[in-house]
Amino acid sequence: MNAPDKMIASASRRNWLKAAGALAGFTLVAGPSGLVMAADAVKYGGDNMPGGVVDDALVFLAIGSDGIVTIMSHRSEMGQGIRTSLPMVAADELGADWAKVKVQQAAADEARYGSQDTDGSRSMRHSFRAMRHVGATARLMLETAAAARWSVAVTEVKAAGHQVVHAASGRTLGFGELAAEAAKLPVPPRASISLKRADELRYIGQDNKRGIDLHDIVTGNTHFGIDTRLEGMSYAVIARPPVFGGKLKSVDKTAALKVPGVLRIVELAGSPPPAMFNPLGGVAVIASNTWAAIKGREALVLEWEDGANGAYDSKAFRATLEAAVRQSAKPARDQGKTVETLAAAPAKRKMSAEYYLPHLAHATMEPPAATVRVINGKAEVWACVQAPQATRSNVAKALGLPFDDVTVHVTLLGGGFGRKSKPDFAVEAALLSQAMDGKPVKLTWTRDDDLQHDYLHTVSVERLEASLDAKGMPTAWLHRTAAPTIASTFAAGANKQAPFELGMSAINVPFAIPNVRVEVPEVPAHTRIGWFRSVSNIPHAFAIQSFAAELAHAAKKDHRDYLLELLGPARRIDPKDLSDGWNYGEDPAKYPVDIGRMRHVIELATAKAGWGRKLPKGRGLGLAVSYSFVTYVAAVIEVEINAAGEVLIPRVDIAMDCGPQINPDRVRSQIEGACIMGLSLAMSGEISFKNGRVEQSNFHDYAVLRAADAPRVIHTHLVPGTLDMELGGVGEPATPPIAPALCNAIFAATGKRIRALPVGMQLAKKA
Repeated sequence: MNAPDKMIASASRRNWLKAAGALAGFTLVAGPSGLVMAADAVKYGGDNMPGGVVDDALVFLAIGSDGIVTIMSHRSEMGQGIRTSLPMVAADELGADWAKVKVQQAAADEARYGSQDTDGSRSMRHSFRAMRHVGATARLMLETAAAARWSVAVTEVKAAGHQVVHAASGRTLGFGELAAEAAKLPVPPRASISLKRADELRYIGQDNKRGIDLHDIVTGNTHFGIDTRLEGMSYAVIARPPVFGGKLKSVDKTAALKVPGVLRIVELAGSPPPAMFNPLGGVAVIASNTWAAIKGREALVLEWEDGANGAYDSKAFRATLEAAVRQSAKPARDQGKTVETLAAAPAKRKMSAEYYLPHLAHATMEPPAATVRVINGKAEVWACVQAPQATRSNVAKALGLPFDDVTVHVTLLGGGFGRKSKPDFAVEAALLSQAMDGKPVKLTWTRDDDLQHDYLHTVSVERLEASLDAKGMPTAWLHRTAAPTIASTFAAGANKQAPFELGMSAINVPFAIPNVRVEVPEVPAHTRIGWFRSVSNIPHAFAIQSFAAELAHAAKKDHRDYLLELLGPARRIDPKDLSDGWNYGEDPAKYPVDIGRMRHVIELATAKAGWGRKLPKGRGLGLAVSYSFVTYVAAVIEVEINAAGEVLIPRVDIAMDCGPQINPDRVRSQIEGACIMGLSLAMSGEISFKNGRVEQSNFHDYAVLRAADAPRVIHTHLVPGTLDMELGGVGEPATPPIAPALCNAIFAATGKRIRALPVGMQLAKKA
């Protein structure tokens, strides 16, 4: 059994199924399309993210009589390339020709595919070995069929290049020629399945620039959620309560009903907090086209009851958070005698700093959109969702339908970042279709809707204190982190960061410091808080990596050298020894915190960036490192501050160690995308509140990074990995070190320390 094989539990049944039914073992189904294979219902990995999601990697593969291999993609495609990368893995083990591979998107069906949630940088991490076994099992079935036809031992034949070859006689049979015969064979036991050696692989570990969707995206032939068109479809937008938890007091529909194209106006009941995946309520305008629906909404005369969050004010809440971190609180990690050591240290050997990060919006380029048709007691959904199964269950509940009578078709996502894991917009569309007597309705969120009613990334104040020895190294480390928790979205009264949030670069800070204490004050949430790209790693890493740079400067030491000294010698740390019982849902024995790997990405990034080189006045290099989603990333950013005070970024170097890279081209693109997003958040990202209302409404006041402000070049440096290593995440880990590296670079260039985000595009304009 190969090393990766040991990761997979044995299946309880390996029965042959000739038609649909309970899945057991690898299943082959004979039919007009040829050979169909499904993977075991085996748990390949788990996590403790909100919602209690468990990843059961169930995937399908089919071979038609024409030889075309169709591979089911059970995860959502939102730019990360998973619809290419996962099928590529199965195709490689199968021995397929990539030019003869097609990909089909799976509908929501946990019974068949396991968890389809696309979040937590887990899709490849949890499905890689499952997809290898899908391909390897199909390969053995085809080889067995060919051997039987030729009356030779199966060990004498080999599947490669989309055919099975008998080298001794030179005979070959194409996959399509063998599919029907292979479908009649019993499924081989798992112990007989062997995965290919690394030197036998053609696609795994190689750049795949022929992505399944690339041509259609470039030519405009793709189907995003917002692209859905059905016969007889109506279009809708919704006026929602401007304050979270508010509700409709009165509405005058008279003028709106006179707008040409408006068909119906529907009042939607809201739900009191916690938000979960429930609609906010409000008034929907349904029309013959989206523009008419928008104009009809503008004509509504609305009066709202704001409710308990009507006084929410960002400036006042920042003061609340600051007050919270200036008082002692219950610790989540308490190693050594931090409080006593800090109290005994002389003032000249103590440092403290506070860091502020505002609410952030996902601002996906495609705002939420869903189309639903309810007919004959059954609902059909087309939507750009990251959580197809949650969509299915929530739509069924809202409509009062049996779960099995709801079908969810997953479209491409024009960005996700965690926002589209919350399917409230699909539920809204379902309720509107029901109100239209089952006729299809497409609901579109405008950009204003998207920014003002998002499940926002949390606002945060982080306070750090340290006592220092004579060499400027910490003898004690105190971190107080105050932020509304994502748990408030799921449980009323939740006012303290959950273990999974604290396990994102806070309690598990891996510095070699004898006394470490992390405290968590209680603070309420006044708006919807949701998952975000890299989640709580963003505020925690910003504070910790900025503070480490401040300590290095105070000690008059080079930042890179100081950071390496803080980390200490190469060693592997059990996350539980850092009070982290979550560890991104992974087995700590397989995923320890590896300080050697963290040191290496720092050394690699700084070497490639030319750390220590002499720079002209107004330029500086900044460094930060992060361990998130079981991956190690270091970033070095070079900034230039011109005469107008503008922040220019000539160069960024990012080193990543995520273990083996299955599709390096997509790994690099994700690093680049995370860098751009991280800079956008750091330089201009801020959602603020006044009188309970979001003050931003579009990209003019919630700016995303423009091409002119982007780095002139982003260099990505991947640490090689082997297939016997555990896989790390890719989509999220490069985001956290970007903001602190940027601010550390600005300090190196100007001597100005930035502890509150956003930075602003022009330092001269920052108050």
